[in-house]
Amino acid sequence: MARNRLLREMRDMEKSPDPDISIEMQNDTIENWSAVIRGPKDSPFEGGKFELRLQCSVNYPMSPPSAWFVTKVFHPNVSYPAGEICLDILKSQWSPAWTLQYVCRAVIAMMSDPNADSPLNCDAGNLVRSGDARGYRSMARMYTVEYAMQERSAR
Repeated sequence: MARNRLLREMRDMEKSPDPDISIEMQNDTIENWSAVIRGPKDSPFEGGKFELRLQCSVNYPMSPPSAWFVTKVFHPNVSYPAGEICLDILKSQWSPAWTLQYVCRAVIAMMSDPNADSPLNCDAGNLVRSGDARGYRSMARMYTVEYAMQERSAR
């Protein structure tokens, strides 16, 4: 089931590419994917290109893929340095109707709207919770410039 679904998703992405998301199979293995997403406009991540890894189990799409950042990012819902993402659709709120492209879209939305109530990065979460938007945005921007605005091979 997972293989057929992922092949269909790959064909759909080729037919209707998203300008903010690029997803490719990794090492010709249908379960392992590499994605590059653009940082959302009007956020400290704007202008950055962030690499994600997506891994699907044999139960996909009945169970969500695992997703994590390869690019270092300063965000309350992303652990540092592992890149683990805290997002409800990757856990309890998953729907089999969603796709890998939808997961990337949700990560982009999360980048614009951090949830400091369940932080994986306590430093980022504390800045957001305390109302220090300027501090959070400047740290997030610094990471974006340092890690997401370089050529991918330079990381």
